[in-house]
Amino acid sequence: MAHPARHFLTGRRRLLAVAAAASAVQLAAPPASARAEVSARLARGAMARFKITNPPRPVPDLEFLNADDRPMRLSDLNGKVRLINLWATWCAPCVSEMPSLDRLQAMLPRDRFIVLPISLDGPSKPKVAPFYKDQNLDNLGIYFDKGKKAMSTLGVTLLPTSILVDPAGRELGRIEGDTDWDTPEGIALMKAALGNGG
Repeated sequence: MAHPARHFLTGRRRLLAVAAAASAVQLAAPPASARAEVSARLARGAMARFKITNPPRPVPDLEFLNADDRPMRLSDLNGKVRLINLWATWCAPCVSEMPSLDRLQAMLPRDRFIVLPISLDGPSKPKVAPFYKDQNLDNLGIYFDKGKKAMSTLGVTLLPTSILVDPAGRELGRIEGDTDWDTPEGIALMKAALGNGG
């Protein structure tokens, strides 16, 4: 028969182990207020209009077309951070930010991060490839909205709108209107999404 004191010590050790584990978890995961401060710090300068999605929410599995008119889905790119950019050649603010998106893509590893400029040009689709060529957009892929569903599916009302999506397919935040993406603030925000810190 086990001694009562031994039972007490065993129980006390278990309690201490549980308490230590709980403390470790608290140290590893910063409180919500600290996470909010990190987000606020990143949404500054060129990214001051970046609206953080808190908590991150799943993005609908939008279907779109690649340059060969083959269907793709956002879920095809799970595992990568995605910056979805809804734009059109007839939208002047969209056109003005495309070179900075191209430079941003060039600065980050394509196997982990991809800019997805989804064109809403519709009948003027043939204008998109020549536009890329004229603007020397060598780092961006060409993608098209399928069935005019992108804006409603993603809850977008203004062009351009860019939506930052994490590798699991959750929206981290968005910017409405054009911005300079290859600024230090833009790069820091993308690196934070990649898990490289801000």
